[in-house]
Formats: sequence, C-alpha cells, structure tokens
Amino acid sequence: MPQAHFTKETFSFLRELRDNNDRAWFNENRVRYLDHVRDPAIRFVSDFAPHLEKISTRFRADPRPVGGSIFRIHRDTRFAKDKSPYKTHLGIQFRHESAKSAHTPGFYLHIEPGTVFLGVGIWHPDGPALRKIRAHLIDDPAAWKRATNGKRFREAMALSGDSLSRPPRGVDPDHPLIEDLKRKDFIAVATLAQKDVLGTGFPREVAGLCRAGSPFVKYLCEALAIPF
Repeated sequence: MPQAHFTKETFSFLRELRDNNDRAWFNENRVRYLDHVRDPAIRFVSDFAPHLEKISTRFRADPRPVGGSIFRIHRDTRFAKDKSPYKTHLGIQFRHESAKSAHTPGFYLHIEPGTVFLGVGIWHPDGPALRKIRAHLIDDPAAWKRATNGKRFREAMALSGDSLSRPPRGVDPDHPLIEDLKRKDFIAVATLAQKDVLGTGFPREVAGLCRAGSPFVKYLCEALAIPF
C-alpha cells in the first residue's frame, strides 16, 4: 500500500518553529525536522519525477537536499528587517533545465500550516525577461488568451502576483490587455487544503494541477525562447 509522504507531524513541526524561531530550539529539534520535513520532501520530489516527466521533460525534480528542488530552511537575513533564522514553510520548486535561479518559469509547491498552494509561472522576472514577456503578449495577444482562458486552467488556477500602478513605459495605456501588461509577476496559483498534503494521492493531485497550469508555463517559455 502506498504511504503518504507528509504527516501531521510535518505541520506540527512547522507550527512550533513559527513560535520558536531561534537556533537553540531548532538545534534541539533538528531530528524532527529531518524526519518529518526534509526527508519526506526528498521522497516526495523523487516520487514526483515520473509525473513531471509526463508533463514536460524540460523541468527537473531534483531530490538532492542541497542545490536541488527543495528550498533551504534557512532564511537569508542579510538585508531583511526580520532576522528570524528559519523559514516556517516548506518550499519545493521544479525548475526549468536552463534555470540558474528561482526567477525562471517553473512549478512551485508551498506547504505551511494554514497555507498550501501550487504556483506556476515566473516570480519576479528580471528586467530583460519581463520585457520579453510583455513584448510577446503585445505581439501575440491570442496566445496569452489561450494560455489563461482554457477551461482546465480557469477551473484550477488564478492569476496572481504584483502589478505596476501605471502602464509600463512605452506601452499603450489603452491596450486591451493593459492590466496583464502591468504585471510584475507572471504566476498563477491553485489553493490546496492541508488535508490534501496528508493523503497518499498527493503527488497525483499536484501533478494534475501542474498539468492544468502547463499551458501558462509553456507560454512563458515561448516568450523567453526556451523549450517547453
């Protein structure tokens, strides 16, 4: 019988970490982190790889605990007002084979007590990438509409992210898709329930959402001239 990758202990640890976000507590509970968060995530990524390959062979499910699909638990606090040393969520990203950072098209799974979602697309693209995406939207608005108005996409996903308050420089403010051209993030999100994470069918459920969001990711790959 298949076993669930994550358990109630996964959420219990993250919830307690939120209330005890310091190095002394984490070091005392490191074994719990390994047993209920990191190691289950490694197994999940490894088991998810065949599902992802059916969607696209250009994205990687890399189970390495460092440098792979699993985001490190340590926060980068160098320029942050909040100096809490640890993230209180589990983040997993399936990046494009050409990606060197998180800011490229991909699939992202976020697991946190009270907040579970699957995100697709590109978060905070740099200037050159953002200009390419906007130019593609202007050149081929029909492709954007196909990517975002498909039935499966609309039923599963919702466009999200930050936007400019004014039209980008050089863009017609009366363009019919001006609200989309004002986007700074090109992401779509599907919300999941905490109980979904605990089920044996969770990898299949995540795969289904990735498949529903894949036309959007494919569109962004086309805009950036990288293969899907």
